[in-house]
Amino acid sequence: MRLAILAVIVLISAASGAQAITKPGSGMNGARCEAAWATVSPNGAPIPKDELAPYIADADFTVLDPDNDGTIDSNEFMAGCKGGLIKIAH
Repeated sequence: MRLAILAVIVLISAASGAQAITKPGSGMNGARCEAAWATVSPNGAPIPKDELAPYIADADFTVLDPDNDGTIDSNEFMAGCKGGLIKIAH
């Protein structure tokens, strides 16, 4: 039984490593994150919290804004997106 549990853990870990660029189930990859950033900030300027609200996937804004400046720049957006914190607005 322990061997079976260990085998499942190893398989899950291997599958997680293969999808390291996005959070499993987020549906966002590098290209989608870049497209979302271009939609949210066409000129590339940092965006304030109220403009980002439709794109936050059940995340606290402070998680996306580690420097606490009240805006999200492209680096913060991409990190959050690849971490599964950004969703495509519908």
